[in-house]
Formats: sequence, C-alpha cells, structure tokens
Amino acid sequence: MTIPVKPPSETPRYIKLNDADNVAIVANAFGMPAGAVFPDGLTLKDYVPQGHKVALADIPKDRPIVRYGEVIGYAVDDIAAGAWVEESRIRMPTPPSLDGLELATRTPPALPPLEGYTFEGYRNADGTVGTKNILAISTSVQCVAGTLEIALKRIKDELLSKYPNVDDAVAMTHVYGCGVAINAPKSEIPIRTLQNLARHPNYGGEVMVVGLGCEKLAPERLLPDGKTADAEIMRLQDESLTSFGAMVDLIMRMADERLKKLNARKRETCPASELVVGMQCGGSDAFSGVTANPALGFASDLLVRAGATVMFSEVTEVRDAIHLLTPRAATEQVARDLIREMAWYDDYLDKGGVDRSANTTPGNKKGGLANIVEKALGSSAKSGSSAIAGVLAPGERVKDKGLIFAATPASDFVCGTLQLASGMNVHIFTTGRGTPYGLSSVPVIKVATRNELAARWSDLIDLNAGTIATGEATIEEVGWELFRLILDVASGRTKTCTDKWGLYNSLALFNPAPIT
Repeated sequence: MTIPVKPPSETPRYIKLNDADNVAIVANAFGMPAGAVFPDGLTLKDYVPQGHKVALADIPKDRPIVRYGEVIGYAVDDIAAGAWVEESRIRMPTPPSLDGLELATRTPPALPPLEGYTFEGYRNADGTVGTKNILAISTSVQCVAGTLEIALKRIKDELLSKYPNVDDAVAMTHVYGCGVAINAPKSEIPIRTLQNLARHPNYGGEVMVVGLGCEKLAPERLLPDGKTADAEIMRLQDESLTSFGAMVDLIMRMADERLKKLNARKRETCPASELVVGMQCGGSDAFSGVTANPALGFASDLLVRAGATVMFSEVTEVRDAIHLLTPRAATEQVARDLIREMAWYDDYLDKGGVDRSANTTPGNKKGGLANIVEKALGSSAKSGSSAIAGVLAPGERVKDKGLIFAATPASDFVCGTLQLASGMNVHIFTTGRGTPYGLSSVPVIKVATRNELAARWSDLIDLNAGTIATGEATIEEVGWELFRLILDVASGRTKTCTDKWGLYNSLALFNPAPIT
C-alpha cells in the first residue's frame, strides 16, 4: 500500500450516509494521510485509504459502529475520533433473527405508472420477449462438452455468416449429469436450472440437446413441453454415428436447421413491461452502497413503474438486511417466502461448516468493506424502494411482474446462471474493484462505483456512477441514465463493452446435492 506523505491538493472529503452514523468513508481518490483536516474540523489520526471508514466521534470498546443507520459491528477496542476503523477493530454482530420479523407491515404504495417507454425486442410464441437472437445448444452431461466445443467452433466459422440476423451460437456446457445423486434432495435445483435455461427468451424456442447416451440426467428431461426427443436430441453413443467426424457433422446439421428458423426472427416494438432485468454486484467496495447500487435501485423503481420485472439476488448479501426487507413485502406470504430462503441458506452454510462471514473477499476488504453486514446493507440498495412482489427458489422461472427476490448464492457466475434460468433478458452488474465478468446469452451492463475505475477500465465499463460520490451527478440522474441505457441495450441500439469484446464467462450450476 502506498501512503501519501502529504495531503493531496484537493480538500479532504468523507461521505456520511445517515445522521445516526458514527463512521464515514473517505472519498478522496488516494485516501488521506494522518493530519488531514476535513472541513468540519475532524482531523485524521491515521492514514485512511479511499473508501475506508473514519470514526466521526470517539467509539468506546464494545459500543456499536454504525453505518447506513445500522449496526455493522462493535468496537474491539477504544476508537478515537479521526482514527481508521479498519476490519480488525470491528467485531461482527450476530445476524438478524428470522423469528419475529415484521411481515408486510410497511408495504410501499405503488408509484405512478411510467408509460410510453418501449424497446425493440424479439417476441416468442410463449409470450416472452428476447433481447438477443441466439442459437443455444443444451447438454445433458459434462462428457459431451469437448465434442460440442469443436462443433461450436465450426458452427461459428462455417455457418453463422450465412444467417446475419442471428447474433451468436452458444454451448450450454456444465459439470453435471452423471456421477451425481440424480434424485437426492435438492438435485432439483441444477435440473430445473438446465430445463429453464433451454427455455430462455433469447433462444427463440429453438431447442437442441446434445447428450451422451448413458448419463443419469436423461436428455429428455431438458425438453420443454411440446418438444420431442426424436427432433431435438442427439446422442453421441447412437450406433448410427460411426466416427467422431459423424458426431460433429450431425451437430452441424441440427444447428443449421435451427439457424434458418432463428434468422427469420425480427425485432419489433415492445413495451418496457416485457423486460426482465437481473441485478447483481461483484468486486464490491465501500462505494457500491453509495453510488452504483442506489442508482440501480432508482432505475429498478423506474422499471417497476413501467411494469417490468426486476430481480435482485445473492442470499448472503441480503441476509443481514432481511429485517429491512420483510416489512416491504407485498403480502405476508411473500415475507414468509423471503424468510424461507434465508433459513434454507443458513442451514446450507451450517452443513458446510461455514457462516456468512466467508462471503467477504480480500478485494471487498481492500475496498473498505469490513464485513458481510456492511456489504449486505450496500448490496440491498439495488432493490430500490418498491414493494417486493415475489420470491423465487434457485433456478425457478419468473412469472410475476414487479420487484422479485430470486434466491441465489452470491458467486457472480452461479448467480448469473440462475438469473438466466429465471428468464432475465438484460443483466446489470455493478462493481467497485472491477471484474471482466460477462455472459454470452444476455447483454451485461457494467456500472462502476468510482470515477477511478471508470477511467482505468474505460473499455469495460458501460456507465460511471462514481459521479455521485464527487457531487457531479445525483442518484436520480444516474438512475435515469441507466434506465434509458437499459432500453437502448435491450433494443440492440447500444452494444455493451462485454459484447464488443466477446468477453464471456462459462455458466456455473448451483448443485447442493451430493456427488457420488
């Protein structure tokens, strides 16, 4: 860590979020050295890096440390005003009890409808709307992945150019299908995830499954209603395939048939209510809950007002804010469903011998997040202020409009995969530390929490929310900018940075069931 020997020329600045807070984060890009004096007279006793907390008043040992108006921990020792409140000085509190929570006691009233907003999307026979036009090839077992990757390269090299209206061809490969306890409790999670991925709106209803022939997960289980095994499935062990080349050729022929149909798809004007937006954060820092996530929360409210579906996720990153969420539920049942997913995940972590504290990464801490409590309070800001209209278990397909909690692990790749299975057609990803995360199946809009990241990664960041921290823009202004960008990206008018680069991560199934 480089410590400046003298204060930068700019005025020392900190950000305090709530009147009850007794800590604030240093906003200056290079942090501030000991001796720096803030406009209110607070003098730093230590060097404090950007995004890290400074005590605004003396905090005696064992007294609460408060940020966002909530207790994020307790002082391990006496902390003097102006001192750096770093991770080792904070004792994490116990999580909010799941018993006795308020259930739909403060359901927010519906905001005025936002009418007249549209995007150009691909309508599907099942009523869904796509934002891309993609050939997706499903797999029933990991054994076929290598063969499919070879076939996919040939599809892209030899076939795609003949079908200019098709954006891409993707292989939905995964580490599942055999060597697993296929009927064990919770095995339904990876299976329904694969089933719902095959039905994604960006795939146009053109289902194709490559199987092996001896796997536990029968390929037929991945077919949506109305699809037949003879037409949609090929098995590498089929005795009619007498060579590896024959296997690849059959995959090519099946792909060509579907590409012809997909090429006929055309964009048409659709209301914004047809959007299904997934929200996620990764590489988070202390600014995530100050800039990008609140701006995304404001955009989420705009989308809900426009009749769209918006999903927030990441159980461990809302668990410590659950007492703030259950009162916002639209009904008592929705609140109970939230509690159900929190309780299931508590038990899942306990069986694994860890707790929620395992979530916070070294990068989170370097960016100023002392623990999962602080991280969760900032993460939940993505949910905005709308009533929570529904809850999805992992991998379930979304059916309702409005703000939805889709239960997922916090892993970027697992969360993104599960939100894809739930049906999202646009993905918003906020980041403070930076990550080149991307998905091939949906456009991913990357939002930076800080000006410094947006400048350094200018060709990977689509929107900079760091201007909120510097006072150049408000949460509302950035929220509206993001809302309009979502419509442009969904319409294909604006290409995201990850799509420009073709920068995509593999799918990652959530499989809590045993592997045999």
